[in-house]
This record gives sequence, structure tokens and C-alpha cells, in this order.
Amino acid sequence: MVQVWGATAAAVALTGYALASHWLMVNAANDPLTLALLFGPLILAVAGLSWRRRDGVTVLACAVLLGLLAVVALQGGVQDAQRMYVLQHGGIHLALAWTFGLSLRAPHTPLITVMARGVHARLGQDFTPTMALYTRRLTRLWVGYFVGMTALSVLLYALAPWPWWSLFCTVLTPLAVVAVFVGEYLWRYWQHPEFPRVSMRVAMEAYRRSRNEVST
Repeated sequence: MVQVWGATAAAVALTGYALASHWLMVNAANDPLTLALLFGPLILAVAGLSWRRRDGVTVLACAVLLGLLAVVALQGGVQDAQRMYVLQHGGIHLALAWTFGLSLRAPHTPLITVMARGVHARLGQDFTPTMALYTRRLTRLWVGYFVGMTALSVLLYALAPWPWWSLFCTVLTPLAVVAVFVGEYLWRYWQHPEFPRVSMRVAMEAYRRSRNEVST
């Protein structure tokens, strides 16, 4: 019950943050406070996760970014905030595409294969060659998704009014991620009923525990 309430609170908080970000981008895109409110929580979230994993380099990088953000905000923000937001959105997706794509090259193991193998090992389940092939293809799917989102972001910025891009970035982007997760989950158990049944909640908990054990 505590986990359900925690997940609900997190979902509500993220929804509120997305809607507030959209309003700020549309009505006060060049305001220095908007810059701080949009980027500050994201940097703090990454820093918090990195601190839990004892990743000192990332924590230090986040501290530097927060300092730079404070300096820019105090100096009055930037001249073209809209372009900066587009670059930030696209940069995040391209970085994720690059990370997932590199794991597909030999002799590396696809990123989702590593994650899935760790989850099933944690649950005491076998990881079959069919599951390895499926997770490799799923890794490729996420690469295509991240690249596609970047291209769509650039097209909307170039061809559509700014409120449309803001809605896409702050509201539709997180909804798209959820849609891909849910769609893949349903597709997996429709196409591969032989795969062990692992709920999203159990999989996330098992993966989180396995990551915590690695980091300690």
C-alpha cells in the first residue's frame, strides 16, 4: 500500500511539473525564473539518483551544472530561450539513443538484455536465447524511438507554433514514454506467452535492488 501511494504521489508530482512547465514555456519562456524551474529539478533528480549509486563524477557534474544555471539565471537568462529548450530536449533523446545504440555493437551486450537478465536472475528465472533476441530487438526499438522523438521535436519547432512544441515537450513526451512501456508490455505477452510473467512493479523493484547491490 505504501508503494502504491508513493507511485501515485510521484505520478501526480510529475504531471503537475509537466503542466507547470508547459505554462511557463508558453507564457514566460524568457524569464530567468523559468529557466531555473525547468532545469533545476531535472538536474537535482539526476544528482539524487547518482548520489544513491555513489557516482561521484555525475554528482560533481550536476553541481557544476547547477552553478552554471544559477549564474545564467542571475544574469537575466538567455536571449533565445526557446531554442535552448529545443536543444535540451533533443540532446537528452540523442544521448539516450547513443547510449542504447552503443550497447548493440559487438562485443557489448544490448542494454535492455543486461537489464532483463538481471531482473530474471534476481527472481530466480531462466533467461533463454529467445528472450535475449527479443531484448536485443527491443533495444533497437528504443534507439529508433529516441531518434524519432528528436526529429519530431525539430520539425515541430521549425513548422508549428511554439505552444505546440511546448505541449509536445512537457506533456506528450512523458505520455509517449508511458505508452511505449505499456504497449511493449502487452505486445510481449501476446507474442511470447512462454516468457515468465513479471509485472512492471516487480521488474522495477528487482532491477532497482540489483542496481543497488552492484553499487554497494
